[in-house]
Amino acid sequence: MEKFTTLEGVAAPMPLVNIDTDMIIPKQFLKTIKRTGLGKNLFDEMRYDAQGQEIPDFVLNQPAYRDAKILIAGDNFGCGSSREHAPWALADFGIRCVISTSFADIFFNNCFKNGILPIVLPQSEVDKLMDDAARGANAVITVDLENQTISGPDGGTISFDVEPFRKHCLLNGLDDIGLTMQKAASIDAFEAQYKTAAPWI
Repeated sequence: MEKFTTLEGVAAPMPLVNIDTDMIIPKQFLKTIKRTGLGKNLFDEMRYDAQGQEIPDFVLNQPAYRDAKILIAGDNFGCGSSREHAPWALADFGIRCVISTSFADIFFNNCFKNGILPIVLPQSEVDKLMDDAARGANAVITVDLENQTISGPDGGTISFDVEPFRKHCLLNGLDDIGLTMQKAASIDAFEAQYKTAAPWI
């Protein structure tokens, strides 16, 4: 998993509340088990019309936000079904951080396992960042995970909380497999001992 240390990029404003996982990546794109290739279908039903043409008013279709790395979102982001394809699609598009007042629990946990930092802030601070994000290409925000700060385009700083273990995993690029492989020597030693103790298995 790619390490998350400091992220600097354009923030896209998505003030809609209750954006669920089917809106993030519709069900017809869940057939794949690959983590790549889903970015083009992120928010598919909001980004494209029935003929597959881009809807110009949708935020990620606007020139200023096509390369956004951060989403400033409305309340209860990621609700709905527990599809891990939702963070896969966000990450494949290039979104590495989502900021909201609240997240659905399963989506929140899946983000950390896929290199995305979900940040929960009070409504007043999300409103400030939403206002910053409305500046388009000038809406460059810096997220510093080590120091747990968000810096806006005017130099203002907001602090955020993150659970220490999850912070450690993101900083070091450790997903569940990476965490397991840190114990590779102990696993190998156990298997060798077990093979000696029970050679018939």
